[in-house]
Amino acid sequence: MLTVRLSRGGRKNDPVYTIVATDSRKSRDGGFLEKLGQYNPKDATALKNVKVDRLKALLATGATISDTVRTLLKNQKIAL
Repeated sequence: MLTVRLSRGGRKNDPVYTIVATDSRKSRDGGFLEKLGQYNPKDATALKNVKVDRLKALLATGATISDTVRTLLKNQKIAL
């Protein structure tokens, strides 16, 4: 099953998360199919380079979206 969720990157105590489309059975930082955006919790503009059209296409084909990603998109007023 395809899932849209966060993958952690960055350094110790300085995380940067990437919004990725991946198989739900893969580990958090394991392989992914596509990068869909970036989230930096220490930055004022939190979300960057979000591919909204690609997100909508994946959701239309049956992908699920994690609660955290859904909340981030909702807080930034990105409608799906």
